[in-house]
Amino acid sequence: MSRLQKIFISGLVAFLPIALSIYVLTVGVALIENLFGQFLRRALPEGTYIPGFGFLATLGFILLLGFLVDNFLTAAFFRRIQEKLREVPLIKIIYSPLRDLMNLFAKGQSQHTMKKVVLVHFTNSHSVLGLVTRESFEDLDLKVSADRIAVYIPMSYGLGGYTVLVNKSDVESVDMPIEKAMSLALTGWIKTDPDNHK
Repeated sequence: MSRLQKIFISGLVAFLPIALSIYVLTVGVALIENLFGQFLRRALPEGTYIPGFGFLATLGFILLLGFLVDNFLTAAFFRRIQEKLREVPLIKIIYSPLRDLMNLFAKGQSQHTMKKVVLVHFTNSHSVLGLVTRESFEDLDLKVSADRIAVYIPMSYGLGGYTVLVNKSDVESVDMPIEKAMSLALTGWIKTDPDNHK
């Protein structure tokens, strides 16, 4: 490989993560801006709307909603609405998983729920890296033996994964931060940046 090609690839490796990060953030901000932006453009007098009003209005609405959900007087009302949404046939398919996902990351619960990194030994020669998500099934209407735990196995080169219920004896704890385990899994364990895998 010529020196020019090496320089180009080095530049590409440095550029793409930055460009994609900026793109994702830009698209995210644009989506938030449009949630209330279109309504405000119609509601406000012509020429008075300033880009960013929709973004601020959306953040304000989220804060207001958070206050109402946490408020003693209105919390029961919102809990009742959430319970009803979980009962509507089509809506509950979308709402319930999204609600559970948001609860996972709210108030630092992801660190509590994703308890530890483990190696799951499926055979003597095959193991996978996973995250323990549940060590008890008493709150579920499932007949699962007490010696089983739930382990989430993330997929490489994509979002998603699958959860397996395995015997505790088939699991080996790994002294590794959850973020590092996810990074290794998502990149197929390819070590390209030494600083990211120390």
